[in-house]
Amino acid sequence: MLTKIPKIPFFRAANCQKGFTFVELAIIIVILGLLATIATPLYQDLQTEAKRNSLRSSLYSLRESINSWASQKAVSGPGFTWPSIDTLRSTGMVVMHDIPENPFQQKANAPDSIVTGATKGVVVGTRGGWAYNPTTGEIWPNTSSQVPGAGCTGTEPLNENLW
Repeated sequence: MLTKIPKIPFFRAANCQKGFTFVELAIIIVILGLLATIATPLYQDLQTEAKRNSLRSSLYSLRESINSWASQKAVSGPGFTWPSIDTLRSTGMVVMHDIPENPFQQKANAPDSIVTGATKGVVVGTRGGWAYNPTTGEIWPNTSSQVPGAGCTGTEPLNENLW
């Protein structure tokens, strides 16, 4: 008489708990750390570029409004003049809406205000998002921002006040 041999599984876990081992968790943490190290500078570059584009757009709008105002005054009046700083600050006179914020100026330093400037590219004090010269009609960002440089170069100026 033949006896039946019981089947023995090749692998039989004594404890049937499921989960990740310490090595698997360590590998995942290392991979996430590498991704974060790579993604952080890219995100900062995107933020800086978005601020630059916003600044350029606002600066273009301000310059077009000033030129349009001066052209209308030249056609309707006795001569060509640039708007005074008080006229420029008044909503609806030169700029139809509120003065746009300079995205590189800190909120505490009134980024949506205009100060009187003398030389284009020269920062006037610490307050004011825009500097305006009423004798020449020039307007420029009133900030001297620093951004992280490439590699180990530290910071470098944006020079957006020279645009």
